[in-house]
Amino acid sequence: MSDASVAAVERNKEGKGRRARSAIRGIRIEARKAKVNHSRPFKAQLAILRNNDQKSNFDDSLLLHYLSKQWHLEARSFLEKFCRVDMHKRVVHWTSLISKYSREGYVDEARMLFDIMPQRNSVTYNAMLSGYLQSGMLNEACQFFKKMPHKNVVSWTSMLSGLADAGRIEDARKLFDLMPEKNVVSWNSLVAGLIRNGNLEEARQVFDQTPEKNVVSWNVMVAGYTENGRMEEARVLFDGMKCRNVITWTSMISGYCRAGNVEEAYYLFQTMPEKNVVSWTAMIGGFTWNRLHEEALLLFLRMKFSDSKPNAETFISLAYACAGLGLGFPCLGKQLHAQLIINGWKHDDYDGRLCRCLIQMYSELGLMDFAHNIFEKNPSNCDSQSFNSMINGYIRIGQLHKAQVLFDQVPIRNRITWTCMITGHLGAGEVLKARNLFNSMPDRDAIAWTSMIYGHVQNELIAEAICLFAEMRAQGVSPLNSTYSVLFGAMGAMAYLDQGRQLHGMKLKTIYEYDLILENSLISMYAKSGEIDDAYNIFSNMTYRDIISWNSMIMALSDHGRASETLKVYETMIEHGIYPDSVTFLGVLTACGHAGLVSKGWELFSSMNNTYKLQPGLEHYISMINLLGRAGSMKDAEEFVLRLPIEPNHAVWGALLGVCGLRKTDADVARHAAKRLLELDPFNAAGHVTLCNIYAASGRHSDETNLRKEMSLKGVRKAPGYSWINLKGRVHIFSLGDRLHPQVEEMLLLLSGNEANFMNQMN
Repeated sequence: MSDASVAAVERNKEGKGRRARSAIRGIRIEARKAKVNHSRPFKAQLAILRNNDQKSNFDDSLLLHYLSKQWHLEARSFLEKFCRVDMHKRVVHWTSLISKYSREGYVDEARMLFDIMPQRNSVTYNAMLSGYLQSGMLNEACQFFKKMPHKNVVSWTSMLSGLADAGRIEDARKLFDLMPEKNVVSWNSLVAGLIRNGNLEEARQVFDQTPEKNVVSWNVMVAGYTENGRMEEARVLFDGMKCRNVITWTSMISGYCRAGNVEEAYYLFQTMPEKNVVSWTAMIGGFTWNRLHEEALLLFLRMKFSDSKPNAETFISLAYACAGLGLGFPCLGKQLHAQLIINGWKHDDYDGRLCRCLIQMYSELGLMDFAHNIFEKNPSNCDSQSFNSMINGYIRIGQLHKAQVLFDQVPIRNRITWTCMITGHLGAGEVLKARNLFNSMPDRDAIAWTSMIYGHVQNELIAEAICLFAEMRAQGVSPLNSTYSVLFGAMGAMAYLDQGRQLHGMKLKTIYEYDLILENSLISMYAKSGEIDDAYNIFSNMTYRDIISWNSMIMALSDHGRASETLKVYETMIEHGIYPDSVTFLGVLTACGHAGLVSKGWELFSSMNNTYKLQPGLEHYISMINLLGRAGSMKDAEEFVLRLPIEPNHAVWGALLGVCGLRKTDADVARHAAKRLLELDPFNAAGHVTLCNIYAASGRHSDETNLRKEMSLKGVRKAPGYSWINLKGRVHIFSLGDRLHPQVEEMLLLLSGNEANFMNQMN
């Protein structure tokens, strides 16, 4: 080629470049001046086309602009300009543009491009059909499908999936029956559509009829069972699969975690031959949602040494795991946040879920400055859940005024927001404020009523709590299981047996499903009210018992001095494979103390650490002191105290002094215990009185007199004991020598009359 020819070619290229740049500048100026008939600015149109083949002179941005302006002639002319060479490649390129425009929301532009294309193939038709379906334009898709000149199995299957996704499963089934040709994708699409629309049994029938199944067929059916909690049927399919992939294993793991069978999920996780980030995240999330927060974090540490890298979903599960650990582990939450920043995941938080879970995590950990910082920097991502997390966090750390400020700022208060604030005021003892807020609440559900009842019980306003329950029923709100549970606890604490029985009868009429927590609270209520036989009847008829059930019965029998029955229940518990905890041992040791079973008590105490690896607590040491002291082994009790692995505090010395007071014989042990007790607690009234009684019983009246003088000088007075009785809904309280009751004279006359009658009968 001559130099002149080369120069001509270069000038031609330069001219084309100038014209293209000039055209782009003109488009940009026009786009700024005019209202483009499109939902997105032209800059966005340019942005989605940056990845086009740079070797081609085809300007996608210019074509999109013509289509957006509905300049049909210009767009057609633009296409025809590039029709002359390699038409097949041009059709493929234009078809890919239809798919791209549709994905980015430019469905009208995609359809216009389809209409003006000089040539189309079946892929082009299917691309336009998929564009309509993916954009939710089902009516347009149906019309387009009807007019398609040639439909292949891809066209039919796309339309089938679109109808199923829109909930028109009957139309999808009819379309499937009309299909001239079906492949495995068609069968799988119908199965998946039926599952999504809740027709699991019909989906199984179609699955069984599928002539040739691939791994996707099995995975769709397995996922259908796992997502509906039918793990037995899912397991049968899983075990029958000849070829499983990572999706199969992960579906089973997720299903078992949702069903609460974490052990089986973890067994499958360890067994699966290949793991990816979804598998790791499913298992970490499974631990988290089943409140095994420590296990979730430990599994994440193992994941870091694998080939899988965490994603945003992994961090969301881990944030909730850190939150679940509570106030004692704030550093873990900070470390997790640092990992998130290092990995750059915070920039991919397109839906705000990471931001919201971090706010909840810091709120649960009590790090409200960190939570507030994220809350302030991400206002667009903070929804009502974030406000509720912040309000709860401030309440948890005792900053009720800050919670109130946030409550006043909430744009839309939902039931949770109201209930959080009401609970906060009740927890702070501000019952009147809580009541005013509750009365202002526009839509009070059963949870809000239960929170109010529980708050009044917490503040020892039992009568008011009962009135609230009656008001709740009068307004037509059905009580929850937890409502009854709270009230059963209150009835037991106050020994309101009659009202407790009435409440129990109401529960039987309104709640029909079995509830373990309710049954446990009933055992406790009847036992505390003195009706141990009723408590045992409920315990015996339970269809399922947990450790709380066994402990409730053991403590109830122990408190009523029925030692042999207590030990029998304990032995039955061990036979059922339930491992005892510290509460269990407190109950059986107390029972041994009541019955003087010293050797059995020592045996049980030793088994705590030796057999069950439980470290005895202060309450267990005190139980052993009581056991030895009640059996008359004061020296052994004192030696036990001196050999304790912890420094004895005033409770330990007080317990030793108390058992000395039962016998009133070993004054040396009592004096030593009293000396140590009064060194730790100089104003302990019970200790002074017990020692006075021991001196009096031992004939040491001068020591007794001196100690009483010392009590007087110190101003130590023993708090009087009280008795009460509930009569016709009113509680009457009495103390020793009390004459304040308005009917005291009638009571004394009645008592004196009964005493006179008794004396006459004796004579």
